[in-house]
Amino acid sequence: MSENSSTTKLVATPGQTVGPFFGYALPYEKGEQLVPLGHPRAVRLHGVVTDGAGAVVPDALLEIWQADEQGGVPTADGSLVRDGYTFTGFGRAAVDNAGHYTFTTLNPGPTEPGKAPFIALTLFGRGVTNRLFTRVYLPEDAEALASDPLLSSLPEQRRRTLIAEREADGSLRFDIRLQGEGETVFLTYPNLER
Repeated sequence: MSENSSTTKLVATPGQTVGPFFGYALPYEKGEQLVPLGHPRAVRLHGVVTDGAGAVVPDALLEIWQADEQGGVPTADGSLVRDGYTFTGFGRAAVDNAGHYTFTTLNPGPTEPGKAPFIALTLFGRGVTNRLFTRVYLPEDAEALASDPLLSSLPEQRRRTLIAEREADGSLRFDIRLQGEGETVFLTYPNLER
């Protein structure tokens, strides 16, 4: 061991690319159903994942975390076991061959009075060396959206990439663009080791 090696700071290397094996190992039964399909307040969160050229990405995997309808952060065990009763606030879904994903969930409430409710979303995919983090904001509370610290730090065009569209049937549409024009805003967490 050389004298320098004990004082040399090593630089972290990028994470391993996550595909295509995750399609066999990570999805689990009803992983996309945070609530059962027949739940009276179920809402569909869905969209399409595209690359920088606008082509669909057919092999991405998404995870979501969210508060419950009252804004409480779930602490129940059992995220990988869907019992039809326990809302854990976690879901995992693979996209289909057309790049489309779907979750069945609830509209999250704000975690603090006056805060904009959102769903945290993580994307894994072939060629993505580290997972990507973003947020899906609900579109209804314009005042809360305008005062949100993250959204207000972004230019208007970039801010729009984080706000879902409410469809006529109550579904939330949230398309994800990995690069290029209309690229979704992705977040970094400085203290998170990848």
